[in-house]
Amino acid sequence: MSLDSDVIVDRRRIRRKLTFWRVAAVLVAIGAVIAVGAMVSPAGPALTTSGSIARIKIDGLIRSNSERVEALERLEKSNSAAVIVHINSPGGTTAGSEELYTALMRLKAKKPMVVVVEGLAASGGYIAALASDHIIAQQSSLVGSIGVLFQYPNVSELMKTVGVKVEEVKSSPLKAAPNGFEPTSPEARAALESLVRDSYAWFRDLVKQRRAMDDDQLGIVADGRVFTGRQAVGLKLIDQLGDEKTAVAWLETEKRVKSGLPVRDFKLSPQFGDLTFLRAAASITLDALGLGVIARQVEQSGAMHLGLDGMLALWVPGSTR
Repeated sequence: MSLDSDVIVDRRRIRRKLTFWRVAAVLVAIGAVIAVGAMVSPAGPALTTSGSIARIKIDGLIRSNSERVEALERLEKSNSAAVIVHINSPGGTTAGSEELYTALMRLKAKKPMVVVVEGLAASGGYIAALASDHIIAQQSSLVGSIGVLFQYPNVSELMKTVGVKVEEVKSSPLKAAPNGFEPTSPEARAALESLVRDSYAWFRDLVKQRRAMDDDQLGIVADGRVFTGRQAVGLKLIDQLGDEKTAVAWLETEKRVKSGLPVRDFKLSPQFGDLTFLRAAASITLDALGLGVIARQVEQSGAMHLGLDGMLALWVPGSTR
């Protein structure tokens, strides 16, 4: 019995030590990840001085982002002489695109601003570009995709196959409709079509107003297609072909910005939680430490954060919506 007791005590001691070192390793890993995040993504954008032009970048999917709006508000109050907005985005949520457009409009009211389309300004990305009075794109850039999309999966046939049925109690027929678990009713489809038509009308009106188009011109470009920069300049979707140097020349000529000012980055820094590679690093570290449950929670939080909810102003290759 004495030998068994000694073994049990030793095992408990080993477990305590193992737990201690696991916790210590997790803390070290978290500290390392945060340190990398601090180097890659500073806490806030460095303000440009009056002797420079601010360069900001809108990349990837556009979602509602209060931190980006706050960064643009700080740029409004900075001493930068002008702003060049580089856009390379297929769009995103309609609400997020409108939020970004509104923030850029406020910025334009305070400082001379010009947009440069790098590779793509489609759908919600083009909504953001509309905030500028002057849009420049490369000849091979893609611009347009004026339209709104509402997509949802319908797994009702699959559920029939596997013998699963979802029961629900709701206050009215259109509550939580469509839900994807049953065929979409004509009434639910009509309600969604009404939402899409209204948002599409808003998008069309915005293009018509900001690009000074008549109804015929608008009808040509507002069918969901994307256009190359070469096509877009003739269709009034953009103003000029060129790059950042073209944008600087326009600011100097049309907005009387002092000649020869350097262009400096003003980072619209992502939140730590937006840095996917840091989340992946944390997940791998937790897995290595035997903390798989926590690792899965980290991954799931990332997937939820990157989700696009609601109506989309998004260009999907192979689609004209």
